[in-house]
Amino acid sequence: MTPGKLITLEGGEGSGKSTQAEHLAAHLRTHGIEAVLTREPGGVALAETLREIILEKKPASPETEFLLFAAARCEHIAELIKPALEAGQWIICDRYIDSTRVYQGRLAGIDPTLIAAIERHTVVPFLPDLTLMLDVPPAIGLERARVRGELTRYDAAGLEAHETVRQGFLEIAASEPDRCVVIDGLEAAEEIAGQIAAVVDRRFGLGL
Repeated sequence: MTPGKLITLEGGEGSGKSTQAEHLAAHLRTHGIEAVLTREPGGVALAETLREIILEKKPASPETEFLLFAAARCEHIAELIKPALEAGQWIICDRYIDSTRVYQGRLAGIDPTLIAAIERHTVVPFLPDLTLMLDVPPAIGLERARVRGELTRYDAAGLEAHETVRQGFLEIAASEPDRCVVIDGLEAAEEIAGQIAAVVDRRFGLGL
C-alpha cells in the first residue's frame, strides 16, 4: 500500500490555519482523497488532555512545557499519524514540529540540539511531506484571534514576541524550501484556499 501524505499548516496566532485546513480537506475530496484533520497539541484523547494542561498555566520551567508538547506529539503520532499514514490516508495537521521549533526553541530558548534529539526519536520518519506557512503581521493576526474569541495565554506576549515567532517561521521556510511554502495570509480566505490547492496539486501531481 502506498503511504499517505502529511501536510502541516504553520503560522502565528490568527493566521487562518484552521480555516485553510478545512478548505484543503474539501479540495482533496474533489480528487477522491479523504483527509484526516487533526491538530497539535492534541488530536487524540491523551494529547488533548495535555493540551488543556499546557494552555491552562505556563510551567515554571520552559523545559517542562517543551516536554509536555513532546509527550503530546508522541501520543499523537502513535495513535493517529503513524497508523493513518501506513494505511495510505492523508493527514492535514494544524501545527506540528515547526511550532515547537519556533515557540519553544526560538522564543522560549530551548536548546535546538535538544529539540532535534527529541525529533529524531519521536517524529522521524513522520516528517511533513509539505508545510504551508501562513504569514500574517502579528498585530493583524492577534486582532483576528481576539474577534473570534480564540486568544490563549500565548497571545498575552507583546508584539515583539509575536514578531519573533513570525520571523522564526519565515526562517524555517527559507532554510527548507523543498518542504515549506509561504502563503500570504492577508489575502481573502477563498483566494488563499485557491493558492494552497494549486500548491498541493503541483506538489503531489493531482488533477493531471
